[in-house]
Amino acid sequence: MKSKINSPKAITLSIGILFAPAITFRLNGTYWNKDQKYSGEYTISKEGKNLILHSSSGTQIVPDHFTLTPENAETTNFDLLNVMIGINFHWQRTEDQKFKGTLKIIDEGKHLTAINILPLEDYLLSVISSEMSATSSLELLKAHAVISRSWLIAQKIKSEKLTDAYHSCIQDEQQYIRWYDREDHEHFDVCADDHCQRYQGISKAYMPFVRQAIEATRGEVLVYDGEICDARFSKCCGGVTEHFENTWEPVKHPYLTKVVDSDTLSSTPDLSQEENARKWIFSIPDVFCNTRDKAILSNVLNDYDQETQDFFRWQVSYSPPELSALITSRIGIDFGDIQSIEPVERGVSGRIIRLRIQGSKQDMIIGKELVIRKALSQSHLYSSAFIVETAKDSSGAITRFTLKGAGWGHGVGLCQIGAAVMSAKGYDYKQILSHYFPGTQLQTIENGELKMKKV
Repeated sequence: MKSKINSPKAITLSIGILFAPAITFRLNGTYWNKDQKYSGEYTISKEGKNLILHSSSGTQIVPDHFTLTPENAETTNFDLLNVMIGINFHWQRTEDQKFKGTLKIIDEGKHLTAINILPLEDYLLSVISSEMSATSSLELLKAHAVISRSWLIAQKIKSEKLTDAYHSCIQDEQQYIRWYDREDHEHFDVCADDHCQRYQGISKAYMPFVRQAIEATRGEVLVYDGEICDARFSKCCGGVTEHFENTWEPVKHPYLTKVVDSDTLSSTPDLSQEENARKWIFSIPDVFCNTRDKAILSNVLNDYDQETQDFFRWQVSYSPPELSALITSRIGIDFGDIQSIEPVERGVSGRIIRLRIQGSKQDMIIGKELVIRKALSQSHLYSSAFIVETAKDSSGAITRFTLKGAGWGHGVGLCQIGAAVMSAKGYDYKQILSHYFPGTQLQTIENGELKMKKV
């Protein structure tokens, strides 16, 4: 045991939910700010240097960190209206959401931020049914409860250790390399969208299997070498999972490594090599996440995720002018006329870590995987595991760039669709976790100490 850890019951989280110039919320019951009572619908906005709370009875100036605490945490809840979900992804939309716990609204300068504060286990109730359908199998939900709990505690520990020297971007005339992890989260622990973990309040959480999964795994975390794991997950690995350091900061986590998502394939060729990656992406391997089983997909994917059908193998195509305009608008770099797109470095799953784009105005390498996915799509490419095909006319001029790819998401850690298939095949949650996080142990937090899981 390397450090003292709070009991999960004692861990309180702050989650950034909504970022807007004005925030409308509805208090379904009595809430308090110091000695003043609030109930009903309000809008809060910034006027000059002041935060102004608007209601049917008038307006009032409120503190910069305006906190509303429920009189009864068990029976009282609040609604946030017009919450943006799937930010910058192809399923982006707004919806009204309901939350338990405390509501805090702060001024972050460029916008107001609505923050939800509540206990860890209440947070998990929503997360595992926001990331997936709450009708998922019990074993899959249990696996996800352990992953989400582990990740959250690991993030809190990590944030306490971070210094001002933490950087997530390298940019000069030759390269633009960036990863997305802890930025923009100075005033709360995690955000509520795909950047961290989806958290969409309590409206989706009240399914018997969800509560059962939380209770059955209460306090359980994944541990490697005495440390709680920074457990990650994505929708579909495409057949092979990726190394952590190829997606985020250059830190090796031995449990976030290459895993072939199969019980029949034990290995693959070296997918960091271009020709092997090409053959793999064009293949249809016998892996867990290669499924079109509607029953499995409807159980694991939320309604808007089910709009995505071609997640295992996919393709997109652009004319050179379309691609040039897209890249400029998405990452702010004007390459001029695009002349070539060339993978420079691939990870163990075939995902591109560094991509060279040559244009009439710029010749630059971009990365890591999320920057690449952002640059080459109006939302985000499904993944950076793709090959590039270039079509030319009779004069040799480029007429089309076609990207053919594999998987949905960064591919690190648990593959949600693969895990759903494993569950349908009879694997229990311990076997699922052991498959995707090799070398880890399942332990419980008891009185601030990590204990081996009692069988």
